[in-house]
Amino acid sequence: MVAAYRLRTLAGADADITVFDPADRLGGILRTERIAGQPMDIGAEAYVVRRPEVPALLAELGLAGRQISTTGVRPTIYSQGRLHPLPADTVNGIPTSAASVTGLVDDATIAQMAAEPSRPMPWRPGSDPAVGAVVADRFGAQVVARSVDPMLSGVYAGSAATIGIRSAVPTVAAALDAGATSLTDAGRRALPGSTQGPVFGAIDGGYQVLLDALVAHSRLQWVQTSIQHIGRDGTGWSLRDDDGRQWGADGVIVAVPAARLAPLMADIAPTAGAAAARIPVASAAVLALAVPGGTPLPAQSGVLVATGERLHTKAITLSTRKWGSRGNAELLRLSFGRFGDDLARATSDAELQNWALADVLTVFGIAVDPVDVRVHRWLDAMPQYSPGHRELAAELRAELPPTLALAGNYLDGIGVPACVGVAGRAAEAVVAATIRR
Repeated sequence: MVAAYRLRTLAGADADITVFDPADRLGGILRTERIAGQPMDIGAEAYVVRRPEVPALLAELGLAGRQISTTGVRPTIYSQGRLHPLPADTVNGIPTSAASVTGLVDDATIAQMAAEPSRPMPWRPGSDPAVGAVVADRFGAQVVARSVDPMLSGVYAGSAATIGIRSAVPTVAAALDAGATSLTDAGRRALPGSTQGPVFGAIDGGYQVLLDALVAHSRLQWVQTSIQHIGRDGTGWSLRDDDGRQWGADGVIVAVPAARLAPLMADIAPTAGAAAARIPVASAAVLALAVPGGTPLPAQSGVLVATGERLHTKAITLSTRKWGSRGNAELLRLSFGRFGDDLARATSDAELQNWALADVLTVFGIAVDPVDVRVHRWLDAMPQYSPGHRELAAELRAELPPTLALAGNYLDGIGVPACVGVAGRAAEAVVAATIRR
């Protein structure tokens, strides 16, 4: 959607811009539903406000006034069968002091963390080990399971064992490259200059507001089908859809999940296709739950679940507490599914709902009576940024023809701001190459 909008701004009013998407609506993993009469995002729900891409895009589209911030309530971590405050001053779950995880980890781990700055830091600049391996070595396994894993499970549906440090905490890796003498030192250097103010923002009315604006401003043509083959046609491209129809194009942006890329690239960029096939993916299911207004949920934004706990969910968002009340019901989101399991595919809606109600009772001690429920499954939608992902992304792009570009959450970051950025760069590259041709 962003690529289509950027193509319009760059190529002008006369360009024909076609989006091929077989889904029931446009927007990919941005999906707004009405739950108990309220708009609620059941794909991505927020963006990092300290990155400029989304606020800048909203301002361009005349939507700056639709940005909303969190209420300021804090999340918690469910570990050892109870709730703990989220440690302060962490970098994607990596603590910057032993004191911040007191009560979350045992005394031996606290002692290991306190002594960590005095240990030699073996680090090779430019390396990209799994973040879990680094944190376990420096701070201990409990910090990984109870602080880092809960964060990365929410972002990637993965774990610290499967995500490279340069993807999970690029600022920490950069600090180590620059000579930080310990992980504690690197974490402190990586903290933002000001930790005041909200980290996340959202859109009043949900991401559908943004999607509608992108459609209107891009004036795209939506063809509700998928492309099965891309081939050269002279200096341009020929695309074949599900029904065998052929479409011509001067330039193409391929914005599909990583798992779909390989067959599309087979004839035109096989090395890129082979690289995409090496990106592991996870699936997740989101259950949106509306319960009666006045249900005594705690004043917190939600719960991240530590590794090894006897819950089915990996995270619970208390959406009404996080973003503020806009209706007569309390809204919650529960996320299920991690890298390596088949839960999102194999579990029925009814079973997910039973798990959700049981987990809410276990975590909060509250038996809730739903007034509305919605389930959506995101299959193979969560790429795992394994160690060495940056080099893999470069390999994906290395042999692409000039008038063909890639966009998607498997390239430069899984969050909405990163996806906005990569789509804009893809559009710029294709338009520039088309003009040169």
